[in-house]
This record gives sequence, C-alpha cells and structure tokens, in this order.
Amino acid sequence: MKKHFILTLSLAIASLTLVAQGVPSVKLKSTDGKTVDTATLVGKGKPVIISFWATWCSPCKRELNNYLEHAEDWKEEFGAEIIAVSIDDQRTVTRVAPYVNSVEWDYLVLLDSNKDLARAMQVINVPHTFLVDASGKIVWQNNNYSDGDEEELYDQLKKLKK
Repeated sequence: MKKHFILTLSLAIASLTLVAQGVPSVKLKSTDGKTVDTATLVGKGKPVIISFWATWCSPCKRELNNYLEHAEDWKEEFGAEIIAVSIDDQRTVTRVAPYVNSVEWDYLVLLDSNKDLARAMQVINVPHTFLVDASGKIVWQNNNYSDGDEEELYDQLKKLKK
C-alpha cells in the first residue's frame, strides 16, 4: 500500500511539474518532410492543442476526427491550432500520411517515430492531449479519450480566454 501511494504521489508531482513547463525543443519531421522545432510552434499569442496519437490507436483517431468537427470554431473563437504528433514507429510510420490524407485532417501532423518528444513530455500511452496557452505553458492535459472529451477541452479553452 505504501509503495502504491509513493508511486501515485511521484506521478502526480511529475505531472504538475510538466504542466508548469512549456513544450520542449525537439526537431521532428512533418508529413511533407519538413523539419520542425516543436518549441517554435507555441508561445505565439494563441493556444495550441497537441495531441499524441498513432495509426493503430482507435481512440486516438476517434479523438482527432472529433476535434476536426470543432477545429474551425476553436480557431475562430480562440485562435487555437491543433497539432497531431504521431508516435508510429519505423514499421508503421508509412501509414501516417495516407491515413491523414484519407480523413482530410488539416492539422499540422508531426512524426515522432523515436518518441523523443513523447518522452520529453512524459507521454506513456496514447491518446494524450495537451493544451498550451498563448504564452507557451502547458495548462491542461488529458490521457485517454472518451466521446465528449472535446467538451472538456472546449471548457479549458474558454478559461484561457478570460
């Protein structure tokens, strides 16, 4: 029981530490082959939603497909941008671009095949979504996805607007 409590406490402290930080600088490739430094994507006066996903993860795809329904409204109301970070490894990364094209996501999609950004942001499993405020600080995160979680994300975006 004591070990379980210590582990839970350690994870909570690590999570709080991450929330107080920003997005680390990691160089990733986009689906069109461009190199992107992740730290340059945030802190530009608008909120950014970063969602870690994989082609083999059904809840991940459901989450990002549902976000697509709200993306234009969130952009118009809050200036929010969505970035989808695939953690597909070398065996499955070739499936990312065809899938993204088939569902017509207009998000920036980055490839984190070595999981460098995922490790730096303490992503253990997907889906894992972060909300980064206009100054570049992580202010909210959600691990896993259930239908309707986009309403919680919307509520978090509204809090940033105040």
